Amino acid sequence: MKNLIIIPTYNERKNIAPLIREIFAITPDMYVMVVDDNSPDKTYELVQELMISWTRLSLLLREKKEGLRKAYVHAFEKALNDVEVGNIIMMDADFSHDPKYIPKFLEVLNNFDAVVGSRYAPAGGTEGWALWRRLLSRYGNKYARSVIGLPVHDCTGGFNAMRTSILRNINLDDLDMSGYAFLIELKYLLWKSGARLTEIPIIFKNRREEKSKMSSHIIREGLLAPWYIRKKNYNFHD
Repeated sequence: MKNLIIIPTYNERKNIAPLIREIFAITPDMYVMVVDDNSPDKTYELVQELMISWTRLSLLLREKKEGLRKAYVHAFEKALNDVEVGNIIMMDADFSHDPKYIPKFLEVLNNFDAVVGSRYAPAGGTEGWALWRRLLSRYGNKYARSVIGLPVHDCTGGFNAMRTSILRNINLDDLDMSGYAFLIELKYLLWKSGARLTEIPIIFKNRREEKSKMSSHIIREGLLAPWYIRKKNYNFHD
């Protein structure tokens, strides 16, 4: 059974090589798929060079930038076509998600179907954020949880793991939100499909290189998304 990490990238050339080296240093048996949206800084070319040294590294190169949801859904489809892939871990390329947590994710997946890396579980937290962003994130997550009833404290976090068996229960075409709202919707669908869902505490660190990609559009969608998700009729596979 393969354990696969999916890393979406767009202009992450400064981060991707050290991140991949660290992942394989901690978990040499992992498989890693970088999903690049044709980055102007040619992140994908560097990944192709790294693939020479690491045979468990692969690249899914997309034609253009289409957002987090489409990148992940494309990667999920590829992963589900490989019957050997048993577990998937989602993580960012900018070192905000520390690779040291990967073994813990895999350990917890032995007893659960999906695991959320949580900033708001006991012992979790953030580093390097301005006060406004800490307040926005914490209360935004409380807001989303209160609207849709999701039984985790970190609805918008992007460091997650799941069994492919539970991912097969949802219709990937039902995922139509973008940005952080996509992460809320994915967790909601996994939960509603019957996933045994839990959290592990993580410390989320501010981006190592470049600026945050948060936008006012993402914030607005995050406010509206829980109500949209609550009212939408989703289809689940038997």
